[in-house]
Amino acid sequence: MRPTLFASGKQWLREPLLQFLLIGLALFAVQRALPPSRVDQTDRKRIVLTEDDISQLTLMWQAQGQPPPTPEEMQRLLESRIREEVLYREALAMGLDKDDTIVKRRMVQKMDFLAEDLSGLREPSREELKEWFAKNGGRFTLPGRISFRHLYFSFDKHGEKTVAAAADALKQVAGEPPDSSEAAALADPFMFLDYYGDRSFDYIAKTFGPGFARALFELKTGSWQGPIESGYGWHLVFIDSLTSARLPEFEEVEADVKTAWVDEQRAQFKRKAFEAMRAGYEIVLPKATTSAAPVAAATPVMKGGW
Repeated sequence: MRPTLFASGKQWLREPLLQFLLIGLALFAVQRALPPSRVDQTDRKRIVLTEDDISQLTLMWQAQGQPPPTPEEMQRLLESRIREEVLYREALAMGLDKDDTIVKRRMVQKMDFLAEDLSGLREPSREELKEWFAKNGGRFTLPGRISFRHLYFSFDKHGEKTVAAAADALKQVAGEPPDSSEAAALADPFMFLDYYGDRSFDYIAKTFGPGFARALFELKTGSWQGPIESGYGWHLVFIDSLTSARLPEFEEVEADVKTAWVDEQRAQFKRKAFEAMRAGYEIVLPKATTSAAPVAAATPVMKGGW
């Protein structure tokens, strides 16, 4: 049996396909063992954007229904493309592409997720949070709330006399309770609600318009007042309750303060990490672009990302 097996092995070694495979494996092993050439390293640290890249960015921008980008908008588009390329190459250098067939953008996301993990290094102390809250308390202001009933006077029905009709009605409803049927009979039908309970400024602004919301929150409770103009017409309002916006105590929002503090620390970490990576790259732009406006060396902080 042994001579037969030996002869069989020698026969296999004579096969061209096997010889080609063995030579390829040997060359691959040698290449892996050699240090990367300086040329390869230099090219990896050199990002070249061509006129075709500029045209592609412009086409993608205009495909969103936008006019041709201004120099400032093109600068932001270029910086975004550079950012993507820097993170992509750093991801390759870290081997994040191994056994992964997902496209470049997915690898950039991996870098982002890696920074998320690295930035959560420590727990803030309560004193740190209090100090941070003292400087950033305005971010936690509790919005005002309001409950009110309104009488509506339509532009379509009264035309130029709409505000005058509302002013005349105000004289008739003076002293009437908010749910007075006599008061309601003076108004025109409204497509939405006649009463709004415990609503925020933003809700009122979205429903009636910012001007109406600002005027409404400046009124007093307990009587019919107005007229106030909205996008629909003019209104008389009776405010049941009004809570002004206020800055909460630290203890009321401590959990939210901690979340915001962590988010800010993470964003700073990611910004500094990207700036350090980007500093190792040479950025080459087309002449037409470089003469217009230089790309900023630092990248602005982006919410939820690098």
